[in-house]
Amino acid sequence: MDPETLVRDHTIYACVMGSRAFGLATDGSDTDRRGVFVAPTPLFWRFEKPPTHVEGPAEEQFSWELERFCELALRANPNILECLHSPVVEHIDDTGRELLALRGAFLSRRAHDTFTRYALGQRKKLEAHVRLHGAPRWKHAMHLLRLLMSSRDLLRTGALTIDVGDQREPLLAVKRGEVPWPEVESWMNRLAAEADEASRRSPLPEAPDHRRVEDFLVRVRRASALQPDPYDEVVQGVVHGRGVG
Repeated sequence: MDPETLVRDHTIYACVMGSRAFGLATDGSDTDRRGVFVAPTPLFWRFEKPPTHVEGPAEEQFSWELERFCELALRANPNILECLHSPVVEHIDDTGRELLALRGAFLSRRAHDTFTRYALGQRKKLEAHVRLHGAPRWKHAMHLLRLLMSSRDLLRTGALTIDVGDQREPLLAVKRGEVPWPEVESWMNRLAAEADEASRRSPLPEAPDHRRVEDFLVRVRRASALQPDPYDEVVQGVVHGRGVG
């Protein structure tokens, strides 16, 4: 089964990410699409396993197989957690709704470490660009500020909200280069310190609910195993002269 077929026929959840999900879209903003597909269980019984992720088939589209998606979410990967909380859902089925119902099971104080590491890596890139060119990539600076806000608020409230709300205009001013870099640096430092403080009294649990997520994955795999083997369907088509040419 080719990767595009997996995405086309087995996607359980698809959403829009990037600026359009964050409330930061402007004229000309790309539409970044992310999704989760469930590879039929019989495909895992063969030597050649299904892919853990697929790029495309549309531009700016990227999808993960459910197990890989859950693994990354349990590790508090920022991109994956935000995908689960996108306000712009383009497709969802019953299994996808079960996945979204598990959003809280993925959240824990581990998010502080993962969001902080990601933010530090992005900030080093910005600082390197400042040293080389005298200014950062302002769009990247805006998105780093947004990420820091999201991390702080998650640790404070226990809920992940990715739409920037009333911070849209201040952030877009950064994107346009209207805020001096020292002020942006100060803003970043303040947000990071607020996240550190929030992590010490966060309502989030110390670790995600691994068992609850695994039970869900096992149920999905079991249900899929009871469906016809897609590989056998292809073989039968060849034997009877179908699907050739």
